[in-house]
Amino acid sequence: MKRILTIAIISLLVFSSCAWLEPKEEKSIQELASSGMNEFKKENYKTAIEYFEKLRDWYPFSKYAILAELKIADSYYKLQEYEEAISAYDEFVNLHPRNEAIAYVIYQIGLCYFEQIDTVDRDQTTAQKALDTFKKLIKQFPENAYANRARVKLKKCLKSLAGHEFYVGFFYYKSKHYKAALSRFEAVLTNYPDVGIHHKSLQYLALCKKYIKE
Repeated sequence: MKRILTIAIISLLVFSSCAWLEPKEEKSIQELASSGMNEFKKENYKTAIEYFEKLRDWYPFSKYAILAELKIADSYYKLQEYEEAISAYDEFVNLHPRNEAIAYVIYQIGLCYFEQIDTVDRDQTTAQKALDTFKKLIKQFPENAYANRARVKLKKCLKSLAGHEFYVGFFYYKSKHYKAALSRFEAVLTNYPDVGIHHKSLQYLALCKKYIKE
């Protein structure tokens, strides 16, 4: 009896162990896509990323994998994790250069940089990258609706860059480094003539020339 009981216990443990070691049943493509989209709509972006990453990794050759790649990037954008979003969008462009969503993706890359534009007294790298990305979109897809959106954003990029140039010029002017200031005000007039800083730049440019002659 003891022997039978011992065998029964061992068998139970073995089968339980095997069941524990077996991988959990994978969800279907449709289930993962649906769950991911539902979480995205509910603004649970981190959970959405988890579903979309599983979909992408488990079914890499499915048509839904492209959707997953795009929504992963969108989720990072919504989380304001812009570096991760840019990386995901760039990867999408590299993998699917002819996809119909490319104009949207390039616009989103531009937005990631645009959302990080800082005040004029700070580094303007993101403003320049946003400008370059929006220009690329407009050049590639001039008639696309996202190109029209990009044109609206261009002015803020230019204004931020011009504002920084003027800020540095004014700093040099106040420090009485008139030649350095002059070059900055000239750059504003040459590179950013229509963003609202033209008149002030002309005034200080004239003052710089006056002090340089003295």
